[in-house]
Amino acid sequence: MTELDEFLQSAAEGELLSWSSQVKASKQFGLSVAQVEEAALVSGILPARYQRNRRTISTENQLLLFRSRVAVLGCGGLGGYVVEQLARLGVGNIVAIDPDVFEEHNLNRQLLSSIAWLHRSKAQAALERVSEINPAVTLTAKQVAYAPENGVELLQGAQVVVDALDSIPTRMALCQTCLDLNVPLVHGAIAGWYGQVTTQFPGENILQKIYGPRSANKGAERELGNPSFTPAVVASLEVAEACKILLQKGETLRKRELIINLLDMSFQEIAF
Repeated sequence: MTELDEFLQSAAEGELLSWSSQVKASKQFGLSVAQVEEAALVSGILPARYQRNRRTISTENQLLLFRSRVAVLGCGGLGGYVVEQLARLGVGNIVAIDPDVFEEHNLNRQLLSSIAWLHRSKAQAALERVSEINPAVTLTAKQVAYAPENGVELLQGAQVVVDALDSIPTRMALCQTCLDLNVPLVHGAIAGWYGQVTTQFPGENILQKIYGPRSANKGAERELGNPSFTPAVVASLEVAEACKILLQKGETLRKRELIINLLDMSFQEIAF
């Protein structure tokens, strides 16, 4: 047993490690809080931040999440909530990709937006937000636009890709990049009271079946807009899908599309 392991065992309270003890270990042993977190989880000690997870996610699975890498395309309406929830869940590595800055019309629904962040980078906002809520998570902020030409480089190493885009052509290109990389793609889209979620696994071109040969750049959100609640609902479903993929648990929306109607509070499933 190393000195760090001895410290963690002595500092743990009922197999839980407080944040203050995690920071103390980081300073005492010259390690990052992420390195301390991994050592604790390997030893079967759960950082106390995750104690409400453990009835659903075991300490062993928490370690799997910590060692996982998820790429999120878009840090706006959907993506802001996705990044937030992945970080609070304890996914250890998140890549947040968005070329845009916040504008005033984002303030009604985008979690990462604020008056102070107007005209500032969405990807950078994601970085600062995660550093505040879970500094053990490594978020890589990329203020660039995804394109087929840079897609492989941007998504390299990701075990799951989450689609939080608002452009159909870009989304379809992302679909192809994920197929080329053999990585699962969790797709979500929103418009007004409505949303949809599906998960595409390697070898399955589900988005082509959903969107077909559409030429429009934007979907129905151009006409319907988006209120504050729809992105939160759809993003939560996307994160649940990503979590199941990473842990290989439960049933995903593989070859199924979930259609969400919050106006009538109805959910419809379409099989492919």
